Amino acid sequence: MDAYIYPLMGGLLIGLSTAAYLLLTGKVVGISGILAQALFSKERLLPILFIAGLIIGGSAYGVLIELSVPFPELRNPLLLIVSGLLVGYGTRMGSGCTSGHGVCGLSRLSPRSLVATVIFMATAILTVFLTK
Repeated sequence: MDAYIYPLMGGLLIGLSTAAYLLLTGKVVGISGILAQALFSKERLLPILFIAGLIIGGSAYGVLIELSVPFPELRNPLLLIVSGLLVGYGTRMGSGCTSGHGVCGLSRLSPRSLVATVIFMATAILTVFLTK
């Protein structure tokens, strides 16, 4: 039963935070969009606080709950930069990221988000199948 508590709490917190963000700002949560707002918008405070909350919350969970999980191995910085740029380009090309389409788009019954989420999932399944 304990194995189900953390995913359930995480899902509830994601739903609560996306609903609260929509009510406070009138905008749908999508991490790529929030990052763009934090970098390029005149109203940066709420997006910056949201991103800080993601980092602080994830870090606090890692330190307080998952002490037994080893730190991931270091990766090639050039590979990380290129990967990040490709993901950023893809989210702009796809009009949103997995969080925006999967969490918020599907809850609003957006056909575009349904197609995007199916493509994300199919690509992930295929990638795992080919690499494992």
